[in-house]
Amino acid sequence: MAGRSKKIKIRTKLGEREIARDSIIYFPHGLIGLDDKREFVLIQVRENSPFLLLQCVTDPGLGLLVADPYPFLPDYDVKLEGPEKKILRVENIRQIAVLVTVTIPKANPEETTLNLSGPIILNTQARLGLQAPQMDAKHPTHFRLVDAQRGQKPAPE
Repeated sequence: MAGRSKKIKIRTKLGEREIARDSIIYFPHGLIGLDDKREFVLIQVRENSPFLLLQCVTDPGLGLLVADPYPFLPDYDVKLEGPEKKILRVENIRQIAVLVTVTIPKANPEETTLNLSGPIILNTQARLGLQAPQMDAKHPTHFRLVDAQRGQKPAPE
């Protein structure tokens, strides 16, 4: 497209950022409870941090703290059904990235948890995303990071 910049400036929870247009991830169905928010971008919170900000491109006040769950829970398993794979246009498992939302209580950061019941699945090649609720009782709904640091296995809730 002639004349269109490859970068755009957006306001985020971390301040104004310049992002590449081709880094925008489109969520055809939005996120749970945020059906009308469809365009997001991943922003590194800070260098060497396991956390990213999933920032809505059109709403500067909407940014979700997310993380890759596998460094904390190597056996975390996400099930994707046929319709979900179709929405994401999955052709190969290597296209997929899994993120989970992170909750850090203000007064008690040592109680930080990963939400394992509503992972966000990304097709990194097609730049498509989907939140895929999980009903597996193998893992708890919320997993405390302090338990991962202690090497404890999560107990189902």
